[in-house]
Amino acid sequence: MHVTSVSGQPLFDGPFALATLSAADDAAGTSAGTSADGPFPALVTPEGRALGLRTALDAPGLTVRGLLERWDATLPRLGALAADPSGDGWLPLDGLRVHAPVEPRQIFQSGANYRQHVIDLEAAHRPADDPRTAEEARAEIAGQMDRRAAEDLPYVFTGLPSALTGPYDDVVLPREAAQPDWELELAVVVSRPAYRVPREKALEHVAGYTIANDLTDRAAVFRRDMPAIGSDWLAAKNAPGFTPLGPWLVPAAHVGDPGDLQVTLRLNGETMQDESTEDMLFGVARLVSYISDRAQLLPGDLVLTGSPAGNGMHWGRLLREGDVMEGTVTGLGTQRTRCVGEDA
Repeated sequence: MHVTSVSGQPLFDGPFALATLSAADDAAGTSAGTSADGPFPALVTPEGRALGLRTALDAPGLTVRGLLERWDATLPRLGALAADPSGDGWLPLDGLRVHAPVEPRQIFQSGANYRQHVIDLEAAHRPADDPRTAEEARAEIAGQMDRRAAEDLPYVFTGLPSALTGPYDDVVLPREAAQPDWELELAVVVSRPAYRVPREKALEHVAGYTIANDLTDRAAVFRRDMPAIGSDWLAAKNAPGFTPLGPWLVPAAHVGDPGDLQVTLRLNGETMQDESTEDMLFGVARLVSYISDRAQLLPGDLVLTGSPAGNGMHWGRLLREGDVMEGTVTGLGTQRTRCVGEDA
């Protein structure tokens, strides 16, 4: 079984979520209303049942992104289907593989967006000859974060869809990654196209939320050969499968306040990150509005909102082969991934 949950507990909050699944055998694929040789969009209940939406909506070739492209019209229909989970076509999730819930055209990633995380990270990277005490350095960095918030300028860069992998898939650590680190994040899934959207209307363009673990090779973040260039996010973040996504796309109406969710990552059972999204410098609405002033957001696109305190650099313990990461965000479920070496 690929789905992980606490026994007897719902998989997520709300009456339903969306997923991208594939069948374990021909019989399951036929029952789900798709061929067994490829992923299909599904409606999932918190009790662990799935309905293939290509048959239920009479839409051959449908994807989750296709649903998002007509989200306002489709959402009521999904609610009606979820109200009758005993009808034809429903399957148990057991035996179905769970993929990343959506295939975005674009991924926008917010950097340095959690106040305490940035303070911890910059303090950990202090040069050996820094004349400040640790307390002085942290106080100065905290002041910088407060000024960033007051100036209202998020920091956003782009990632590659090819870095995405499923929420229960193995994560391959590239052989050249010297300092692979975890970064669990709340991920925003866009519904409508958005360009120059004011902050007060930004959440109207959000279909829902999911979980992302935006892994980073810390050793590759900065170009040592050309320091003036700055960060090298291609090398640091975009290896194949370096961003586990999912398991579920939970509609925004079922999530509550995205500024008050707990983000928790456990490494081999030990809690490493456990912070509220309340610590974000820039909330979901501000990030969506800021990005839309500079690029057009499209249905299915992802906005990763940054990672809270408790990364490997803080603990002095980075990822290695055999590690198991378990990430949860309030109401969105749990992803569980195992690290394997590229050469293995």
